[in-house]
Amino acid sequence: MNVILLDKVENLGEIGELVSVKPGYGRNYLLPQGKAALATKQNLAEFEARRADLMKAAAEEVAAANARAELVKGMELIIPANAGEEGKLFGSVGPIDICEAFSKVGVEVARAEIRMPEGPIHELGDFTIGLHLHTDVNVDINLKVVAEE
Repeated sequence: MNVILLDKVENLGEIGELVSVKPGYGRNYLLPQGKAALATKQNLAEFEARRADLMKAAAEEVAAANARAELVKGMELIIPANAGEEGKLFGSVGPIDICEAFSKVGVEVARAEIRMPEGPIHELGDFTIGLHLHTDVNVDINLKVVAEE
């Protein structure tokens, strides 16, 4: 299935590229999300007419993501958790807990934007997590899990 990308898609291509994707990926993800259009002559002509608007909208998204990145860059987030004597948590700290901690400090972060390379945290200590704010914008955050008082 050949499609025209209307938005930058990670590991696929830039705006305006003509790419070939598997039919299920195109039909079930790219087309419904508005990230691509079928590569027909009519759609190609419409895309060329809208190219400047799409590029401007993409630049605004990147600028907004960069502004959010500057807001959280260098931030240390502290999450109190219920832990045993040996530093093991009763439960774990996951993306939902991190979202709640961000909202307490006044920063809106979606659960899908949080990247935890080692998975949920099961012990006390300092950790580095990633925020994937846009295809081009990634920020590392220091996370400190402390025992609840």
